[in-house]
Amino acid sequence: MNTAVPADNTIPVPGVTGTVRVAAIESQADGVVTVVLERPDGRRLPDWAPGAHIDLVMPNGLTRQYSLCGDRWDAHSYRVGVLREPDSRGGSAYVHERLREGDLLGLGGPRNNFPLVPADRYLFVAGGIGITPLLPMIHQAQLLGAEWELLYGGRARRSMTFVDELAQYGDRVRIVPQDEHGLLDLAAFLGDPRADTRVYACGPAPLLAALASATADWPRHTVRTERFVSRDLDAPLRSSAFEVELARTGTIVTVRPEQTVLEAAQMAGVEVLSSCRQGTCGTCDTTVLAGRPDHRDSILDDAERLAGDCMFPCVSRSCDDRLVLDL
Repeated sequence: MNTAVPADNTIPVPGVTGTVRVAAIESQADGVVTVVLERPDGRRLPDWAPGAHIDLVMPNGLTRQYSLCGDRWDAHSYRVGVLREPDSRGGSAYVHERLREGDLLGLGGPRNNFPLVPADRYLFVAGGIGITPLLPMIHQAQLLGAEWELLYGGRARRSMTFVDELAQYGDRVRIVPQDEHGLLDLAAFLGDPRADTRVYACGPAPLLAALASATADWPRHTVRTERFVSRDLDAPLRSSAFEVELARTGTIVTVRPEQTVLEAAQMAGVEVLSSCRQGTCGTCDTTVLAGRPDHRDSILDDAERLAGDCMFPCVSRSCDDRLVLDL
């Protein structure tokens, strides 16, 4: 997709809801910057809750998703943290090398695939830049008077962002740089399952795999994770082509085995805002009007998959001969 931000603020792509201006860019740690965003006209931004993210359409047309990590009670600015990825597909490199104060970006969202549910006690686990969605959760838990602790790991202390900001919480926060202390001791931190506890984690795949092993005996609904990359997938439920009806126009497209639903829709001239194309960010969330989706994302929980009323067309497919989507 090549969608620049128009000067007159008319946004042609479904899912892009407005325009924001870069108010500030600051270095936070080795390879990490924070970007503060505001509306060009100074008006308030949409409200959001802990765990939410936004989509940003860069001036070069790239769309990327970032967790909101600022003050949710500040109605006039958003803050995101951006890690310079060594294998960047262009998004983080653009932010670190070319993005400047005053630049205009397209805004999608906020949307929340990682909501903080009520609980008496929280255990937060972060790896590297995975601290960003957890920061507002920690602030919320503190405001509510809930019991909570954070275990935060990273390769080295100099690369771990928001450490100074977290210092205000004292010994509730455990900072564990790998070059000083080794890998996180998840078993010791988690302890035994408790009915009043919810575990929230975000970080690289090895950390989340280790967490899944450490919480194998916990009830599934008590552990929520957000992923940077998709989990390994089994083969699709069907290997043959299927039809998708794009309900807003009545167009019917055939999705071939080697094609994604997203690609087929875009080839038919339907623009769908997308970012990761791996089923991890939720940007292309689409309502299912009829048919049974074959969910292949790394976002939905079991109940949401069973409901079958939404899907992520960048990776998910169909169990039936035809799907009808709200596109």
